[in-house]
Parts: sequence; structure tokens; C-alpha cells
Amino acid sequence: MRFQPNTEREGSVVSSDARPIRILHVLGAMNFGGVETWLLQVLRHIDRRRFLMDFFVELGDQCPDDEEIRALGSKIIRGAGVRGFSRPLWYARNLEGILREHGPYDIVHSHLHHANGYILRLARRAGVPIRITHSHLETSPLKATAGLVQRSYTALMTRWISHQATLGLAASGKAAIELFGPAWHADPRWRIHPCGIQLEPFKQRADRSAVRAELGLPPDAFVVGHVGRFHPQKNHAFLVDVMSEVARRDPRIRLLLVGEGPLRPAIERQITDLGLADRVLLVGHRRDVPRLMLGAMDALLFPSLFEGLGLVLIEAQAAGLACLIADNVPEEADLVPPLIHRWPLSESAASWARALLAIMNAERRVAQPDALRLVERSAFNIRTEVSELETLYCAGVQPAV
Repeated sequence: MRFQPNTEREGSVVSSDARPIRILHVLGAMNFGGVETWLLQVLRHIDRRRFLMDFFVELGDQCPDDEEIRALGSKIIRGAGVRGFSRPLWYARNLEGILREHGPYDIVHSHLHHANGYILRLARRAGVPIRITHSHLETSPLKATAGLVQRSYTALMTRWISHQATLGLAASGKAAIELFGPAWHADPRWRIHPCGIQLEPFKQRADRSAVRAELGLPPDAFVVGHVGRFHPQKNHAFLVDVMSEVARRDPRIRLLLVGEGPLRPAIERQITDLGLADRVLLVGHRRDVPRLMLGAMDALLFPSLFEGLGLVLIEAQAAGLACLIADNVPEEADLVPPLIHRWPLSESAASWARALLAIMNAERRVAQPDALRLVERSAFNIRTEVSELETLYCAGVQPAV
């Protein structure tokens, strides 16, 4: 079937029979982040005979998955390291040139939060018929302290999103409110679309003794894990404070931190200052997070200041880990209730430590294979989710006449 853009009909694509639907995803970078990892998994599972996905990334750094992305038939089109809001006129010429040179695209699917408004405005001006805004975050704590310029920018982008988008997807109800407003249910364009995860790695057996020996972790340690970028959102400083409180009470405790980011040096200093250097292991970016969860971790500590959803939490449940999480994490992520323990962020590190100790000393209530089956039957299974995404992409496709 061939799909040709129809610029006369908003939100639709006219089909005939030669090429796939062409989609341009717009994002900041293609690295180890949650959105980027999810998009790579979508690319692996989508029907590439019917859908061709390209990626426009604002930042020009090499991506660790460049080779695989190209092998799967997609392009990575790099900007010159300029964010749209910093040089909007230059950005407009750049993006419109990309749409002409590499297009025609039937769909622009933007993942840049409020900046989606500007991206989709440019896409509409270039004649792209289907324009999708995707909300992956909920940032109400940041909005509370935003200045006049930031509030004005947010208001303008929200208005443009409403006027320019033909479809809006959100990782959770909170993420939907973030970009579409509290009355988002009333607009048929806006909907919840859970991002899926690949579950096959969680079906593999992990040799806990071997994995722990590889990492230098004692075989009898209780290992608390965290996976995430070293960024204020993830609340690493508080996480380390909790660890310090627990370490005073139980010598078995260890903390395994997976990820990189600008705050890593500050967190390393905090760990040293608190005398936790022999209790905390930082392993940087890892490709084998499921293996670490299955073979090294006993629990996940997740005190984020805000989250659109938290795909790491879905992965942790697939691995059968007990999860102590902030009470502001969207409840859509609660797939295996016996594993989920919510705790208020307003509570002290000592209070969180007591909650973690209770988890350490509790009897395991869900076996990992049983937890995995619950996740597999959910909308977060990448196969289920990609099938739904294909349906959404095709929803505006009209038969050729």
C-alpha cells in the first residue's frame, strides 16, 4: 500500500500502494533515557514494511544505537545542538528544510514536552497532515516556582499544542493534564498511551552469585537499586540520605546506582562525606538493566520529585522487586500491587529508611514469574503497545480514490 500526504485534509493521509507511512520522531537526543529506550524498542517491534520511522534529534552527539537504528532502516537526522526555544527562527528554517529534504512525512510525532507546540506549528506550516504531541512528564513542582518568562512560554506552547496537534498521547493521567489541561477527557484528540517495555530479558535466568561477584557485592547483601539519570528530578541526594539512615541500622544494605548525568560528581562527594563509599556502587550506563535487576537487586528505591510514569518501575515489577516509591508517581504504574509501597515525599529520610527496613525484613509475597505474567498481560507489554500505536498511526489513513 502507498501512503501519500494529503495536505487538504487535516489529520489524514490518503493511501495507495507503494510505500509505508513515514513518521518523523522529534526529540532532544537519542541516548540512554527512558523515552529514547522506548522508541528504540518500538522500532524493533513495529511492522517496518508498513511504517518507516526516522528520528530528528536536536543535539548532534553520536548515539550508542546509531548502527542498529540504521540497520533497521531508519535515519538519525541531527541538528546543530540548538534547542528550538533558544534560536526559534534558525530552528524553523532547519526543521522545515529537513521536512523537505528527507520527507515527505505523513506524521510528525514530537516528544519535547511543551516545545511540542512549536514543533507541530512548524510541521503544520510544512503541510504534514498528522501531528502528534506526546507528554512523557508531569512537572507541577517546577511550575510552582516558575518565573514570569517561563510561565508565559508554557502558556503559549500549551495554546499552540491545542491548535496544532491532531492527536495527543500521554504516559499517564498526570502527564495528560500537563500538556492538555485538567479537562483533557473532553477532547477526543487526547488519550492515555502507556509506553511498553520489552519483556523477553525478564524471562532469562540470572545467576545471582555470578552477577554479584562480577559487581563486587557480598552474596548476603540486601541490594537496593536505582536506575535513572543523575538529574534533580530523580532526587539522588535524598536517596543517598535514606541509604545513610538504613546503613546505621543494618550492615547488610548496599546501594546500586545505574545511570549517568550532570549531578553524578556531587552525589559521589555526598557518598564520600557520609562514609558510604563501601556501601554504594555506581556502575554508569548499562545495557543489561534486566540482568542487574534479576541478579543483583532485592528492591527498588524511587523517590522522584516528579514523573510522567516511570518505566523503570514497570521493569522492576517485571523483575519481581519490592518497590519503595514516592507517593506522587502516577498510579497507572502499579501493576503488581503487593510489590508497590508508596511513601510521602514530605516524610524525612529516617521515615523512608524505616519503610525500607520493613521491606527488607518482610516475607516475599510474589514470585518473579507471577509478577512477570501480570506485567505481560498489561498495556505495558511492548508487543501490545506497539500494536495499539500502529492502529493510532493508521487511524487517519484514508483509502485512495
